[in-house]
Amino acid sequence: MHQPVLLEEVIELMGIKPGGRYIDGTVGAGGHAGAILEKSGFGGRLLGIDRDADALARTAKRLSTWGSGCALEQGDFADMIAMAERHDLKDVDGVLLDLGMSSDQVDSAERGFSFRQDGPLDMRMDFTQELTAAKLVREIDERELADLLWRLGEERASRRIAKLICEERARKPIETTSRLAEIVSEAKGGRRGRTHPATQTFQALRMAVNSELESLEKGLEAALTLVAPGGRVAVI
Repeated sequence: MHQPVLLEEVIELMGIKPGGRYIDGTVGAGGHAGAILEKSGFGGRLLGIDRDADALARTAKRLSTWGSGCALEQGDFADMIAMAERHDLKDVDGVLLDLGMSSDQVDSAERGFSFRQDGPLDMRMDFTQELTAAKLVREIDERELADLLWRLGEERASRRIAKLICEERARKPIETTSRLAEIVSEAKGGRRGRTHPATQTFQALRMAVNSELESLEKGLEAALTLVAPGGRVAVI
């Protein structure tokens, strides 16, 4: 079973209390949510939100024992105010956000998040959206791509990588994770050190595809709007 990070710290620092009302904006496999429900008891309530429909389907089974005390919604936590209103949740005691990818997403080749195994260059958290990493790499111009890699990936070789990507896509579409990783490695002069040379490029593309910074900004504002005085907002 998936082991959530910082589980004990989350429960302690959020001050989970019996009968409390909580929102898990990145419910994923339900590890944190389950522990919050356990601590708050059957008088508590939790709204779990996630972009990933597959994760929600699995989590619904895991948390089904909590009945009406646990509600799940597919969507972006940036929209949590509207979701909370649908479930008559306001003045909540705590909001939790666990950013980035889950291990399940990384380990799934068909999701295209990782260069560890070959798969389609996808990177969508939500399969209903149109933009994929392959589409972004295919259509973005060289200067915009270099800026994106620098801004979201802090990639110092962003210009060299963007130039080579644009040269290679003119010859043949870049559609797989392994092909993109090869191009980035070549642009950076081959693999050196313990960190794969494509790490920052993959991070930047994933964040761009899923508008992660924009969602975080809106999500934090929403969390502070929803949380009651004395409540807590936790971000991993």
